[in-house]
Amino acid sequence: MDRRGFLRGLAAAGAGPIAARLAFPRAGAASRLRLGITSDEVSPDLETALKFAREFGLEWVEIRNLGRQYGTDVSLEDARKARELLDSYKIKVSVLDTALYKCALPGTKLQKPTKDDYPYAEQEALLDRAIERSQILGTRFIRVFSFWRVEKPETALDAVVEHLRKSVERARRADRVLLLENVGGANAETSAEAAKVLAAIPSPNFALAWDPNNAFCGGERPYPEGYGCLDKKRILHVHLRDARRDPASGRCEWQPVGKGEIDNLGLLRALVKDGFRGTLNLETHYQRPDRNKELASRESLKGLLEVIEKI
Repeated sequence: MDRRGFLRGLAAAGAGPIAARLAFPRAGAASRLRLGITSDEVSPDLETALKFAREFGLEWVEIRNLGRQYGTDVSLEDARKARELLDSYKIKVSVLDTALYKCALPGTKLQKPTKDDYPYAEQEALLDRAIERSQILGTRFIRVFSFWRVEKPETALDAVVEHLRKSVERARRADRVLLLENVGGANAETSAEAAKVLAAIPSPNFALAWDPNNAFCGGERPYPEGYGCLDKKRILHVHLRDARRDPASGRCEWQPVGKGEIDNLGLLRALVKDGFRGTLNLETHYQRPDRNKELASRESLKGLLEVIEKI
């Protein structure tokens, strides 16, 4: 869709009565953008998150946790129950999140001591579980990482690529697509680092879950510099939120969309201009003082929808 068509879609989209009452601008535009939310950023209870999504016209959720477990760890029976709920609310899964390669690469020295989400020896079994549950949940897309960050990340590139290439081949045989997420503390933290990994594995079964905010926290300006590093055709999923850097400590702090330093408007305009056809996902992360996850997500979604209106 070109920018003109996209804007026509926005103009035609109206907020539902609940969204209007809460002053959410043009919430119906969410479906035209293939916009979703990480379900457990709203609630660990999937049905609560699905009700939230439907309230604001979202037709997608990214699944990370189901209840208090990673979606990759729930029983097959529970995965099927989750699929039944998704179908009943007419919501699709954009991406199944995993902790694949969120661990130390053997034989390397880490930048800082970091606990593995799952030991290295369990990574193959983790991918097997992810493939099986993604099939049940109805998505081809599986989020993965690039191992914990070593002292000189460029020295680990070949080994990271070797592991990912093998996993991509297993995904190809199962008709899945692995999406590399750039994340703090991993070897691919910025857009530029993720671009190097992607370039080394030119497979249609390997693409990017781009997180501009993680790139920002890694010291990169995500738009336009970070975005300019990327092969636009391989960006299939984008995490949206906001962040700022504390001027005193230099620490990165998550914010509601519109309250931080991320140029979400610029990067969304660029994605639309470049013909982005993937899914967008509000990954709230921001926490209110009262720790109410649903209210934090409402606050951030309002800011995001306000940005969308300006595209």
